Amino acid sequence: MARVVVVGGGYGGLASAARLAKLGHQVTLVERLPELGGALERVEADGFGWDAGPTYTLLPAVLRDLFRKSGRPLERELELEQLEVVREHRFEDDTRVRVPAGTRGAQLAAFDELEPGLGQRWVDHVASYTDDWEVLRRGYLEEPWTPGALPREVAARLDSRETLHKRLRRTFRDERLRLVAGHPFVADGHELRNVPAWAGLQAYVEQRFGAWTVPGGMSELAGALRARLATRKVEVLTSTTALDLVLREGRAVAVATDAGELDADVVVCAVDPRRLPALAPYVARTTPAIPPVVCHVGVEGDLPALADLPPELVLHGDPMLVVRTGGTAPDGATALTVHGRGRLAEDILRALARHRIDLRHGLVTRVDRSPRDLVEHWGGSPLGVLWQGRSTVRQRLGPRTPVEGVYAAGASATPGSGLPFVGLSAALVAQAVGPA
Repeated sequence: MARVVVVGGGYGGLASAARLAKLGHQVTLVERLPELGGALERVEADGFGWDAGPTYTLLPAVLRDLFRKSGRPLERELELEQLEVVREHRFEDDTRVRVPAGTRGAQLAAFDELEPGLGQRWVDHVASYTDDWEVLRRGYLEEPWTPGALPREVAARLDSRETLHKRLRRTFRDERLRLVAGHPFVADGHELRNVPAWAGLQAYVEQRFGAWTVPGGMSELAGALRARLATRKVEVLTSTTALDLVLREGRAVAVATDAGELDADVVVCAVDPRRLPALAPYVARTTPAIPPVVCHVGVEGDLPALADLPPELVLHGDPMLVVRTGGTAPDGATALTVHGRGRLAEDILRALARHRIDLRHGLVTRVDRSPRDLVEHWGGSPLGVLWQGRSTVRQRLGPRTPVEGVYAAGASATPGSGLPFVGLSAALVAQAVGPA
C-alpha cells in the first residue's frame, strides 16, 4: 500500500483520489479552498444558482468508468440526461443553426436548414476525424504514455504541422461552418492558428457520443465524488495549501503544506504545476488558457428574448458572447450565465442587449467574475494550457512527470479542456501508479 498525496480538489483530483483509493492505496487529498469541487462548484445569490464552470460533458463513458472502478455504478449515484441540442450559433448576418449531438443525420439536417448542401460538407468534415480519434484514443488518451516512446501513428499526428485554422480554411468555403467548427477553441481563449488540426476531433466526439448534463447542475457531480471519497476512506484536508514537493535524491518523499509536511510514496499534481516550485521549471514554456469574462444573471418576468433558448447560445462577433441556461431560480424567474470573449468595451449585459437579448429590465441579481477573479479563486485556469503550436502537447506534464514518484492529472495535464479529458487524465494516472 503506497501513501498517496493528491494535490488539488477539483474534478481531476477527486477522480484520481477515488480511483487510487479503490486500488488499495492510502490516499490524502489536499485542497486550498474550504470546499472540494474546483470549477464544479455552485455559485449562489438571492435564491438563484449557477454552475461556476462546465454545464455539460461529452464522453459519458468516462464518468461511468470512474464510478464503476471506484465503487457503485454511476446510475446509482447520479442521473445523466442527454441534450438534444449542444448549442445554437447565431451569426452576424442574422442566420442561425442549432447543432444536435449524438446523431449524424440530425446534424446533416440542421446544417442543410442553414443552407442546402452545408449538411453534407459538415458531416464529411466530422467523419474526417474518425481515424484520428481511434488512433489517439488507443495510443494516447486511454493508455499511459511517455513523450519519447509514443506509437508511430500517434507521434505522426502530434507532430503534424497542420493547424486547425488551415484545415478549416481548406475544408469550408462558408465562414459560418468555420466558426462552428472552431468555436470550442475560441471559447477557451485559443487562436486557431496555434491549435493542431487533430484537436478538432471534438466535433466527432460530440456527434458520435452526444452531450450530457446532470439535472440540478454539474455541481451534483462534485457532491457524488465527495461522497465516494468518504466511502473509500480518503483523508481530505481542505483549507490547506500545498507549497511544494519535498525531494530526496530526485524523488518526491512528501508534500510541504502550510499545515506541515505530508509523507508520500506517490504524489499526484492535480493543479497547475506552476504552483509547485519543484515542477514549475518543467512547464516554463507553457501558458495557461485564460477564462472568459463571466456574468451570472438572475432575471424575473416573462422576457420574450428568453423563449426557447437552448442550453448554450453562441452569438458570433467581436466580442463573442455565450449564453448558458440551466441554472436554478425561484418561481417566475430564470438563471443564466453569460461569457464574453474579445473586445468587450462595455458592460456585458449591454453588449448582450445589442443582440436583442435584453436582460436589464428584469434583472434581480448578478454575479460578475473577471478572468483574474476566476484564476485567483481556483488557483489556476480550469481551461488548462494555451495552445501555442504543435509542441504544446509535449510540453505538458502527465500522466508521468520528470520527478520520480510524481504524476499529473487535471486540466493542465490534458490535450484539451473539459470534463472528458480531465477524467481520462485521472484514469491514466491510476493505470500508471497501479494497484497497491
